[in-house]
Amino acid sequence: MSLPLQNLLDALFPHGHAIAVNDSVLTGSATTEDGEVTVIGTADKLEVGVDHALALAETVLASTGAHPQRPIVMLVDTAGQRLARRDELLGINGYFAHLAQTLDLARRRGARLITLVYGESVSGGFLSFGLMADHIHALPDAQARAAIEQVAAKLSERFGLKSSWTADVLNFSGSGVDGAIELQPGAVRVTAKLGFLLSAMKGMVEGEIQRVLKEKLG
Repeated sequence: MSLPLQNLLDALFPHGHAIAVNDSVLTGSATTEDGEVTVIGTADKLEVGVDHALALAETVLASTGAHPQRPIVMLVDTAGQRLARRDELLGINGYFAHLAQTLDLARRRGARLITLVYGESVSGGFLSFGLMADHIHALPDAQARAAIEQVAAKLSERFGLKSSWTADVLNFSGSGVDGAIELQPGAVRVTAKLGFLLSAMKGMVEGEIQRVLKEKLG
C-alpha cells in the first residue's frame, strides 16, 4: 500500500481499519463513530477489468449477506475500464452489470452507499461502482481533475482536439493547436498555442476552457 493511500485511510478512519490492497483493488472494513463500514475501491488509477469487478462484487455480497444494513464506502481512483482482449472476450460489460446489481441489492437491503473520489473517476471504471452511491463526494484535487476532464470533452466536441494526462497536466492538441491544463496546488494553469490559421480562434478556445472550469470549480 502506498504511503499517500495509507495516510488517506488513516485520516478517513482514525478509529481503525483493516483494508487490503490486492492488484490495486481495495477491500475490507473500517470502524467509525457510528459503527463498522465495509470498504471497497480502487487505487493507482486502476483500469478496472473483469477480475477487479468480481473481487469488488464478492466483497459487496459478503457484506450484504452478513451485515445487510452495514454502510458501504467506495473509494475511487480509476482511469476507466480495461480494454485488454481477454476482458472484452469475457464480456466486461456483463461483469460491470453484475457489480452494479450487487450494490443495488445492498441498497435495497438497507445499506447506505457512499463514494469518495480521491483520484481519477473515468468512464466505465467509475460507472461500474462509484456512481451507484447515494452520496458522492470528492477531494479538492479530484474535483478539479473531473472538471478538467469535462473541459477535454468539450474541446474534443467543439474543436476536434485530442487530450491525454501526464502526471497532473492534461495536454491537448489538434490541427494547429497545442496546449496544456496544469493542476497546481489551489489553482489551474492554462496555456494554449494556436497556429497562424487558427489564431483568430484563440479567444474562443480559451473562453471555452475558462467557462467550463468556472462552472465546475467556481
